[in-house]
Amino acid sequence: MQLPHGWSTCTLSDIAAVNPKTVADESLIAGFVPMSYAPTSYHDELLFDEKPWGEIKKSYTNFQDGDVIFAKVTPCFENGKAAIVDDLPNGIGAGSSEFYVLRPHCSDISQKLLFALIKTHAFMQEGATNMTGAVGLRRVPKSFVETFPIALPPAAEQKEIADRLDKLLAQVEATQARLAHIPDIIKRFRQSVLAAAVSGKLTKEWRKGSSLWQKLIIDNLAQVKGGKRLPQGEELVENDTGFPYIRAGQLKQGTVISNGDARTKQLYLTASAHAQISRYIVEENDVYLTIVGASIGDAGLIPFHYHGANLTENAAKITGFKKPFSSKFLAYWLRSPALQEIIQLEIKSGAQGKLALKRIKELPVPYPKLEEQTEIVRRVEQLFAYADTIEQQAKAAKERVDKLTQAILAKAFRGELTADWRAANPELISGDNSAAALLEKIKAERQAMKPNKNTAARK
Repeated sequence: MQLPHGWSTCTLSDIAAVNPKTVADESLIAGFVPMSYAPTSYHDELLFDEKPWGEIKKSYTNFQDGDVIFAKVTPCFENGKAAIVDDLPNGIGAGSSEFYVLRPHCSDISQKLLFALIKTHAFMQEGATNMTGAVGLRRVPKSFVETFPIALPPAAEQKEIADRLDKLLAQVEATQARLAHIPDIIKRFRQSVLAAAVSGKLTKEWRKGSSLWQKLIIDNLAQVKGGKRLPQGEELVENDTGFPYIRAGQLKQGTVISNGDARTKQLYLTASAHAQISRYIVEENDVYLTIVGASIGDAGLIPFHYHGANLTENAAKITGFKKPFSSKFLAYWLRSPALQEIIQLEIKSGAQGKLALKRIKELPVPYPKLEEQTEIVRRVEQLFAYADTIEQQAKAAKERVDKLTQAILAKAFRGELTADWRAANPELISGDNSAAALLEKIKAERQAMKPNKNTAARK
């Protein structure tokens, strides 16, 4: 890649010291930063505790205001734990031995630019690739950090890049924060739809003042039966025996899921186990209700492809309707805020957080005419489909926005972010103001700081 005018190539060690020492009076109060305090996002604040400098200076990584710190150990490095050190007590601090510290060699090297550099995909990806050590304790080598090649902008352009990154990435983070709220908004929308549906508000105009709904209990409408635990000595198997067993972890989102992870992967009964508990199978459109565990009170329908499956003892099925009744309407009622509140009260009053079958039978149910039940289900599904569309659009938007940070950083270090600025300010990137002149200045200053060998020998 051709360098922008005024830029020059170098390594990180040419412009910054890696893990320099900090000298200060031992009695001073300093900032102490454990790894857990280091932020992962671009603009999050670095937290610290206050401790005497004498207690922390020897056993921990030293740093001071103006330094850039970042994690060197997996997985903290890959997670982007890093920060610009600022506003420490007395300007000094120390932290985890798993930090690297970058301290600019001179004031013309922007610490914000150094911070942006270690946040780039190139630095993080190559650093992860070059890690050494045992599995679980792999670290980025110091030699990788020191020799990492960079394209260095002139001092004035470094500041311009840092300012533009601040503004652009703040906008990205604000957009990410807004998008992060959308799932909660959609969840509340679905709950409000269910509340309106089972209270009659959703079909008030459709009903046109017809008869009021009846108030029944589940036992008036259907049979409530429990699932069954595995027979003693029997185990679930992964190979498809034709006898699927539905576990509690699969009962989510109003249906039975199987996406391959440990809790939801579909497992099966052996033929002998199935023969012992076959009377506990479920049928398509049975309503399930979880009765123990983390998802207690979750309700939904058994889909057609689980017709004939065996059901866990951690759930109950509602089946065999005694009146004209929509199983979908019942499932929506069980998931509604009003009924969930009742279920939670039943759980708290019961033993060991279990929802007894007897209590399920006594749960109240509104009972409109079947025609209205059907209309309610249609309207709920229509509104839920709308919510699903918004959710997918928000997810796609989030994926695009999440890629923006790295795209912006890449543009910054290719010089594309400040191309217009360079065109308007040629005098600030040429001659003595160029990156090459800055590197020569740093080299000369560092050379002058080295002790004279002949003088040292005479002493």
